[in-house]
Amino acid sequence: MHRFFVDEKNISEENKKIFMDDSEDVKHIGKVLRLSKDDCIEVCNGNNYDYIGKIVAISKAQIELEILEKKISGTESNIQVTLFQGIPKSSKMDMIIQKCTELGIVKIVPVITERTIVQIKDKKAETKKIQRWQKVADSAAKQCKRGVIPKVTEPVSFEEMIHNLSTYDLKIIPYEQERKEGLKNILSTNKEYKKVAIIIGPEGGFEQDEVIKAQNAGVKSITLGPRILRTETAGFVALSILMYEIGDLGGK
Repeated sequence: MHRFFVDEKNISEENKKIFMDDSEDVKHIGKVLRLSKDDCIEVCNGNNYDYIGKIVAISKAQIELEILEKKISGTESNIQVTLFQGIPKSSKMDMIIQKCTELGIVKIVPVITERTIVQIKDKKAETKKIQRWQKVADSAAKQCKRGVIPKVTEPVSFEEMIHNLSTYDLKIIPYEQERKEGLKNILSTNKEYKKVAIIIGPEGGFEQDEVIKAQNAGVKSITLGPRILRTETAGFVALSILMYEIGDLGGK
C-alpha cells in the first residue's frame, strides 16, 4: 500500500478525516499513481502512528480521506540515536542521511570541525542546503516505512555540539588512534542505553585536540575495527552495531 506523511494538524480523528494538501503528494497520488475515489492509502503522522485512509474526494489542490484504521507504526527502535556528522564534501551527506534514515536514526546534526572543507557562504545557501537534506530524509523515511521523519538540523560548531551532549546516555566518537575500547565491548556490559550520540568526523577525521575536548565531555573514543573507515561509512557501521545490539536490527 502506498504510504505518505501528513502533518498532525491535517488529521481529525474526531471526524475520521485526513486532509492532504502537500502539492507534490497530491500530484503524485492523482497523476502518477492514478489513484481515485475509494482507493486506500497508508498515512503516517510523523509521530509513530499510521492510518489507513480511503479517498473520498480528490482535486488538484487537496485529497480528503476517511480514516478506516489507526495503529502504532511499529517501525521505530526503542533507542533514539542522533548522528553528529562532520560535513563532508560533494553529495556524501545525501547518502549518509538516506542510509541512516533507513537504519533508524532520529536526528542528524551537521557539524563544522577544524578539518571541514565545505564552506556554507551565507544563511540563504545554508537554508537551501538544509531543506535539500531534509527532503532526502523525508523521501527515505517514506520509502522504508518509518513512523518518524528524522530531523536534519542547522549546522553547529564543534563547541556547540559538545555543549549539547549532556542529555545523552551514551556518547561515542570513532577514532583511528583508539586501539583498545570497542563499541562491541561497551554494549556487552550495558544494553540499557536509550539516547545515544554518534560523532563522526569529516574527511581527514578529527584533530587530536577535538577528540580530547570530546573525551573531557564524557564522550567515549572507540575503535570500529582494524580498518580505517571513510566518513560516509563510519556512521553506518556504528549505527548498525547499536541497532543490532540494543535496537531492532536483525530481528528477535
